[in-house]
Amino acid sequence: MRPEPLTPTTPRPVRRPVMTQQWRDVTMLHWPVDPRAVAPLLPVGTVPDLHDGSTWVGLVPFVMDEVRLLGTPPLPHVSRFPETNVRLYAVDARGRRGVVFRSLEASRLLPVAAARVGYRLPYTWARMRADRDGDVRTYATSRRWPGPRGAGGTVRVRVGEAYAADPLSRFLTERWGLFSTWYGRTAHAPVDHPAWPLHRAEVLQLDDDLVAAAGLDVQGPPHALHSPGVPVRIGVPRAL
Repeated sequence: MRPEPLTPTTPRPVRRPVMTQQWRDVTMLHWPVDPRAVAPLLPVGTVPDLHDGSTWVGLVPFVMDEVRLLGTPPLPHVSRFPETNVRLYAVDARGRRGVVFRSLEASRLLPVAAARVGYRLPYTWARMRADRDGDVRTYATSRRWPGPRGAGGTVRVRVGEAYAADPLSRFLTERWGLFSTWYGRTAHAPVDHPAWPLHRAEVLQLDDDLVAAAGLDVQGPPHALHSPGVPVRIGVPRAL
């Protein structure tokens, strides 16, 4: 593993998206970890993306909305649902930054099945809720399938003032792709979205075992941000 990644590429518009969606009420909790601890968990051909010598583990609950496949209208009942993902950050030999999902909880079974087949993403079906009460956001999840059954917890934050992106927040949020192991090969799918409008977030409650269930060990309080959300376009996954 090289000590530092190549200079990351800049985003390119996804002109023919496979999927479009809105990510709303996004809370981003992150912890720094030793790159050596996560390198074995990344797809072949990628290495941990680094900021000041560390890589980061993210726990990100939000609301998925207006999910469209190949430009079709959103389907009633299945196009809006809460989601929580545990993520790592990687870079490939071409300098493309991307997210590597260790797990993704969703409350709708059909999108779970479609994402597991189409993008080979580790989606799980869960009981979930996402609530708003003034400036407080609460997310709760309990995994149904596959196991470990009952994995989940509760995240509750108070949304604060608008936050001008600094180098660390840009590192954590400016992700223009995702990496996955796609039918035996590492694949990259481009992702296109505007810059995140960011706010500070105060963690009021954090009861979570999803990070541990994903095989990761984090310590201390998280770096916390919130965003009202962005529209997202996801392109075709292609093998490295």
